[in-house]
Amino acid sequence: MKKHHFFFTVFFLSILFFQSCQTEDTPVVYEKGTNQYANSWILEQMKKYYLWNENLPEDTDLSLNAKDYFKTLLQKEDRFSYAVNVALPETFPKSIRSNYGFDISFVEFENQTYGVVLYVLSDSPAERSGLKRGKFIKAINGVLLNSQNFENLYANLNNSDKIRLQLAQYSSVSGFSAFKETEVSRGFTFSKSIKHNIISYNNQKVGYIEIPHFDIGLAASFLSVFKEFQNQSVAKVIVDLRYNGGGDVSSAAALSIILAPNIKPNDVFIKFKGNKNGGLVTKTFKEALEMNETQTNFDALRTVHPPIQELYVLSGNHTASASEIIINNLKPYMKVIVIGDKTVGKDVAGFAIEDDRISGEQGWVLYPVIYKLFNVHDEGNYAAGIKPTVESNELQEMEIFPLGDAREMLLSQALNGNISSKQKDIPTIKKLVLNKNYIDTDPFLLIDL
Repeated sequence: MKKHHFFFTVFFLSILFFQSCQTEDTPVVYEKGTNQYANSWILEQMKKYYLWNENLPEDTDLSLNAKDYFKTLLQKEDRFSYAVNVALPETFPKSIRSNYGFDISFVEFENQTYGVVLYVLSDSPAERSGLKRGKFIKAINGVLLNSQNFENLYANLNNSDKIRLQLAQYSSVSGFSAFKETEVSRGFTFSKSIKHNIISYNNQKVGYIEIPHFDIGLAASFLSVFKEFQNQSVAKVIVDLRYNGGGDVSSAAALSIILAPNIKPNDVFIKFKGNKNGGLVTKTFKEALEMNETQTNFDALRTVHPPIQELYVLSGNHTASASEIIINNLKPYMKVIVIGDKTVGKDVAGFAIEDDRISGEQGWVLYPVIYKLFNVHDEGNYAAGIKPTVESNELQEMEIFPLGDAREMLLSQALNGNISSKQKDIPTIKKLVLNKNYIDTDPFLLIDL
């Protein structure tokens, strides 16, 4: 069995795993290319690696389509395991962000349902088509939004190569501009750049950093940003993770090494708890950094540690995986004040398992949940999401400001520092909540061992 990758739900982690299991039973040999051939292999791997392997069904139907068969093995609470076949593109997870480069939410205002563009990736198809944070969507593909159809219209955005959106801007002074139809074509987005700025507030310099994804190799970028913060005597740090669906554990560790006060290289950063085969794997800050980072070391990152004892994190229902690790795994080392919505709840990890039984042919690749994630104090189990310190809806007002603008709702609260503050009571605007199955988070990140 060859194991190539770790992935994130967090699904990440570059470690060696189980010894091959032996069985005294003579295996049944199935014809290559049949469902039984694929499914018998899937079942074998799940018995070995799956976190809930002791709860796998005893009787299974090996004649099912492999993707459907895999689903029959999953625990009810397992939202994140999946299987793909390289030869079958339709088996890969689809994401509005990966297809078009933007995230949206929905609100009801003056008895009308609107989509709201909340996040647009740099140099994405969405940005090239003129989408910006704060624009409102009245219709999708010619269909007017309402409270009954918005979830289906959102889910169907992935089913075509082009989408048509009726867009307008809103101002508290002039109201809506004229709605105009914009076409966005499916395409690739290669840039997920970090954005940062320094805000002067109440005679204090505040460092704001917005991270869309924990890409591999961000340690050098974090070093540069926090060196600038240091040179400008930043005394407070706000990390915006509300649209960060995960990424690389080494990059998350790099940020944590910079932020945490009084840590040593061998202090525990993260624990991975698997089934009886996987056991317990513990990684220190230094070890977690070095899993996928070779250019920037622990000592270099510590040189730009800001003079802070508490950290402000902005969160939302797209905050997942590595982003949640920042919140949960820094708490034993410093005060973490979270402002926004409850996070996704990806408290699990694993690695990719490839079917390489036939030389030269690519078969199914499994991404099962293998580990639960914990901090140094064994705190974890946030599958229902991490509750913020201050629960606050960024859609309290119709006029939505750019990220990093001091007038923006969540950033304003973090700058204020009043963690007992309540969100504004504005009965004319209502946020419509998407089903968890529709929430668009990043696909799992693959890391070569």
